Amino acid sequence: MVKSIFSTNASAWVILIRLAVGAVFLSEGIQKFLYPDALGVGRFTKIGIPAPEVMAPFVGAVEIVCGASILFGFLTRLAVIPLLIDISVAILSTKIPVLLGHGFWKFNLPKSPQYGFWSMVHEARTDYAMLLGLIFLLLVGAGPWSLDARLGRRAQKLP
Repeated sequence: MVKSIFSTNASAWVILIRLAVGAVFLSEGIQKFLYPDALGVGRFTKIGIPAPEVMAPFVGAVEIVCGASILFGFLTRLAVIPLLIDISVAILSTKIPVLLGHGFWKFNLPKSPQYGFWSMVHEARTDYAMLLGLIFLLLVGAGPWSLDARLGRRAQKLP
């Protein structure tokens, strides 16, 4: 069990993916607290997220903790799971309405100069990159330049 969480078959250069994915989530989480009207509670209210005064700080905290965890390569595979949920909800709540040109489920249509497929693809470019980066990290692990690798080596030495 311990070995599978910390194991990695990735090149050392997976650190580049960790730095990109971790930094984006960490910075977005921090900004939810720095700019609550634009990116935190205010944005969650506009989107139609239930209980925005609770969910925005919660999501911000998850993005900070899990983003930092990915940056350091600590419990990377576990940190990826809540962020996969996070980015999936972001796509569902903000990009699907743009694709459809109207609200979807309980989520409101954001103001956009255009709607439809190409507008959605443009708006989703970072979300798509983060989604694929997270899936990559889930599959290959944090790489040898990580705390996970160090802990995995220690776990292998245990009887």
